[in-house]
Amino acid sequence: MSLPQSGKKHTHIKTAIVAVLLIVALGAAAAYLMRSKPIPVVLKQVDRGTVEASVSNTRAGTIKACRRAKLAPPAGGQISNLLVKKGQRVVAGQILLELWDEDLHAQERLARDQLKTSELHVHEVCSMADAAQRDAERSKELKEKGFISAQQLDRAVTDAKSRHASCEAARSDIEQARSRIQVVKTSLERMVLRAPFAGVVADISGELGEYATPSPPGIPTLPAVDLIDDSCLFVSAPIDEVDAAKVRVGQPSRITLDAIKGQTFAGKVRRIAPYVLELEKQARTVEVEVEFSALPKSEQLLVGYSADVEIVHESHDKVLRIPTQTLMEGKRVLLYRPDGKLEERQVTTGLSNWEYTEIVAGLNEGDRVVVSLDRPGVKAGASVVPDTSAAAAK
Repeated sequence: MSLPQSGKKHTHIKTAIVAVLLIVALGAAAAYLMRSKPIPVVLKQVDRGTVEASVSNTRAGTIKACRRAKLAPPAGGQISNLLVKKGQRVVAGQILLELWDEDLHAQERLARDQLKTSELHVHEVCSMADAAQRDAERSKELKEKGFISAQQLDRAVTDAKSRHASCEAARSDIEQARSRIQVVKTSLERMVLRAPFAGVVADISGELGEYATPSPPGIPTLPAVDLIDDSCLFVSAPIDEVDAAKVRVGQPSRITLDAIKGQTFAGKVRRIAPYVLELEKQARTVEVEVEFSALPKSEQLLVGYSADVEIVHESHDKVLRIPTQTLMEGKRVLLYRPDGKLEERQVTTGLSNWEYTEIVAGLNEGDRVVVSLDRPGVKAGASVVPDTSAAAAK
């Protein structure tokens, strides 16, 4: 009876062993099937390059012309001739408009006639003065020979002096006539509006027959012609007072325009306002002017375009750098290790901007750090794989 019991016991043991092995196998399979898959992450390599520190405007800047004149005639009068149109290019000294000036031309003709009369009168009077002078000299000779009396000589000399004075007075009349002509010419010049510099006519507020007048002191009026020199343009932009202390004249700058997408224009700081603007309910700012290094030939820049400026006040070349978006709070990054794990690494930074941050210590050239920090499960110790898809590369 003992043999059957022993066989039954061995059967149970074998069954138990198989069951345990089966459970272990199932557990291993479940663990294998349920293991976490590596997280795809976007990586960027630590490289060397340029890192710049810069400041930008707090509100949109504006393109302005180096020279812009709102012109009005020096004198008031009716517009009789309008010689330019809006958008027309003019050269320096070109006449833009003329006021009615027939009365002044009549005065000029009268002054010229008076000059001719004075010249003829001078010729007559001075000829008589020369003749009287010759008579006086002959009278002296006759007096010495005893042919005439001293009284007759005195009359001859006095007459010569009188006629000489009349000659000088007539010559003075000529100078007065010439001065009158010059006065009329000056008045005529005030009836003409000329371009003080070459440029383009932006606007004209007067029309033929209308009355144009210069602005009285303290009372602004519309200019007759608005003239812009568009050969020299700059951007006037407000910089926060906190950043203004870093800005210096001559610093390189980059200019971007809302009207011309995808292009950046080189410039440099040309002027910094010597005061701070204090506007109600707005941050205090300093107005900074940035001029274009060269005006683009393929694009037409218009005065009044909105613009942004980035002023570079410090630059480090050939330094270790990482994309600024890879930097976490507390100056930490997630470093990709060769075993596929992520390691949190503390770094020491230098210059920084919105694109790159300089690495002084904590990383080596060629290391790779995580860019896609917002993906679920991305943290220190996580298993990851580089995401090389086209969407991730953008």
